[in-house]
Amino acid sequence: MIGARRPALARQRDFAYLNVMAQQVTSQPEILPQSRSSGGIGSAIAWAITWTMAGLGSILLLGALALWFHYGTAVFFEMVASGVSACF
Repeated sequence: MIGARRPALARQRDFAYLNVMAQQVTSQPEILPQSRSSGGIGSAIAWAITWTMAGLGSILLLGALALWFHYGTAVFFEMVASGVSACF
């Protein structure tokens, strides 16, 4: 391919499209404005909701594991299979 003519990226009538689309990418980072929820009551509420949901998820997971160990894997998987079959 050395010295060979490179194929055109677009037809002659589509070069205006390429000129608009091909723009230089800058490497300088943009400074983003500080978010409004970086402190104050909104941030405290967001953290409270996050920790509450994490706690509820942990309780549900521990409950499922406790039922699995108590009733055994066969009953647990039968319940899951019957629930899936009820959907279809």
